[in-house]
Amino acid sequence: MTPIDQRFTEFLLESGALKFGDFTLKSGRQSPYFINAGAFNDGRKIATLGAFYAEKIISAIAAGKLPKGIATIFGPAYKGIPLAVSTSIALTSMHGMEIGYTFDRKEKKDHGDGGILVGTPLEDGMKVLLVDDVMTAGTAVREVVPKLKAAANVDIVGLVLSVDRMEKTKDSDISAVKSVEREFGFPVLSIANVREIFAAASRMVTVDGKPLLSDDVKARADEYLKRYGA
Repeated sequence: MTPIDQRFTEFLLESGALKFGDFTLKSGRQSPYFINAGAFNDGRKIATLGAFYAEKIISAIAAGKLPKGIATIFGPAYKGIPLAVSTSIALTSMHGMEIGYTFDRKEKKDHGDGGILVGTPLEDGMKVLLVDDVMTAGTAVREVVPKLKAAANVDIVGLVLSVDRMEKTKDSDISAVKSVEREFGFPVLSIANVREIFAAASRMVTVDGKPLLSDDVKARADEYLKRYGA
């Protein structure tokens, strides 16, 4: 089977989620590439994305990087909600792994069932796996972990991202991924990292047989990762 990073890169490009050019990131950095999770905007795309997350999770369990017995997939609002739902569906329908999904509200509901969490209720000792799209600084993780721990004494077993940008944080020489791993003690995995994506894209050609990535884009990407890469 074609490696997952190759297939995922093809999917990102086909979906319009991966763009090459000049982009100003939230951090203020000028990036020659951008990954837009908003491009996964229909049923086929989000189902395919969930299948990639599920494949990564199953392979990580087989490799001993994630434990068996995960009870629910947690996605932080708002972008993490469809990720958690589509991943749990794919794990159940494609891999026979019955599993719940949970997400948070931005604001606590004060009527009806109330509370700040939606989906599978959290219980003490439950194994919870986080999912998110692209980590920039780890802000979302630092916001949701206290919410989960306040709800129950759960065991957060890891975080799975779509893409690891492999960039240093603003105030250190380590990546946001490594920073979160050190702070919380659980593994952070990705379907593909940016170096794998560029390697895969470099092997692709356009419909008229030309290289997908120009020498200029490759050079700017190399320079960007030399400056900001971890």
